[in-house]
Amino acid sequence: MGAVDRFLRSFGHAARGLAVGFSTQRNLRVHAVATATVLALGLWHRVERWEWCALLLACGLVVAAELANTAVEWLADRVTREREPAIRDVKDAAAGAVLAASVVAAAVGAFVFVPRWL
Repeated sequence: MGAVDRFLRSFGHAARGLAVGFSTQRNLRVHAVATATVLALGLWHRVERWEWCALLLACGLVVAAELANTAVEWLADRVTREREPAIRDVKDAAAGAVLAASVVAAAVGAFVFVPRWL
């Protein structure tokens, strides 16, 4: 198998990861609905190009953080199901990344949309 084939195959693995994440993780589906809402609001309000960039980056950051959190949780659960402070801390840190991304995304959304609503 050549380098191009391996490279293209990696996209298949990534697409499978997205599909598995969205099919098994409720929070990812919630983020998908939020993203669709943001896209609809952006179209409705005819946001500027730079605002689209900010909104899409924020939404993508949240989904990426949620996928990474999911991967960390699955891996940690494979390591042990017992209560271990280190595993708890790793899982909490990954969840904290999702929270941080979500707060930033909400702030971006507020900067873009709230002035239009006032």
